[in-house]
Amino acid sequence: MPSLHLNGIAKRFTGHTALHDLSLTVRDGEIFTLLGPSGCGKSTTLWSIAGLHRPDSGSIAFGDRVVYDHGRVNTPPEHRNCGVVFQSYAIWPHMSVYDNVGYPLKLRRADKAQRDRRIREVLELVELGRHAKRYPHELSGGQQQRVALARALAHPPDMLLLDEPFSNLDAKLRDRSRQWLKTLQEQVGVTTVFVTHDQDEALSVSDRIAVMDQGRIRQIGTPAEVYDHPSDLFVADFVGTVNILPATVVEADGTHALIRLDGIGAPLRVPHTDKRIGPVHIAIRPENIDVIRHTAGDEPEGTLVARIESQAYLGDHYRYGIRIGATPVTVTTTRRIDADSLTFSLPAHDVRVFHEEPSTNEENRHAPVH
Repeated sequence: MPSLHLNGIAKRFTGHTALHDLSLTVRDGEIFTLLGPSGCGKSTTLWSIAGLHRPDSGSIAFGDRVVYDHGRVNTPPEHRNCGVVFQSYAIWPHMSVYDNVGYPLKLRRADKAQRDRRIREVLELVELGRHAKRYPHELSGGQQQRVALARALAHPPDMLLLDEPFSNLDAKLRDRSRQWLKTLQEQVGVTTVFVTHDQDEALSVSDRIAVMDQGRIRQIGTPAEVYDHPSDLFVADFVGTVNILPATVVEADGTHALIRLDGIGAPLRVPHTDKRIGPVHIAIRPENIDVIRHTAGDEPEGTLVARIESQAYLGDHYRYGIRIGATPVTVTTTRRIDADSLTFSLPAHDVRVFHEEPSTNEENRHAPVH
């Protein structure tokens, strides 16, 4: 399967720029996810790859085959050989599962024996071999989604493009579908671009993720890189749950810094690759805050104590709400706290520090330091 290359893609609609000079490479055979809030440009990017939107500049190539080069090449959607699964599935209600899946082959004038063989292959692949004669109204939402995926794979595509395909499913079925898609994609090996606004979905199925905001890419990385080492404050805040606190760098040598937080007496010494002094924001995940057991009046040195303001039991963990200074903070732990207060520490290696940059084009920019 070919790799995918986008270079300098821009797309403008009336009074609005949806994509700003966007460039990325999707490796051969990987699941690459475009993740971001509504309106960030992820679907516009997907439709530009498919040929359903025509960019205003830039180029798109499937391996060595250029399918779009502004002013020179614009391969029609039907000749790009993309398998597309829409959010609404878009399967035809008057056709059986067999006919829905076989429709792309019929359009390409494949003979009946070839169609029958390929339809059986992809239906077995998506575990719907026994449902070939059924109609969409006789299927569950998850089964309809698999019919749409089988149809996208019927004529082996160069690219598989998925636009929030699980958004109409309930939570448990979404989780099962993610696992199933990951296994299926590994079997088929097709280069896949997956669009979602669901962080859990992106983290669980992706080989790499591009986090998008207002038509720009904020960060590209593996799920672990994006979650554990966000490139800026937007990524830290959007991907997963995070506590963001105002702070001040009082000393910095380019390797470490002393960070002062409101509500904490002694400064924290944290890894820090910037020498600037002054206001910053720190970010720390709720699960990375160390909850410390102790007996009353025997708090270990260097730890902090805060009153518990809220608590919730969530099955496999507990969630507690506290404050550090005036800032609400969420702490998660597998331990039940049978007290009115919580003793904790902020591990230096899990604290991310961000200097706020001057805004550009009315967008806030943050420079990361780790």
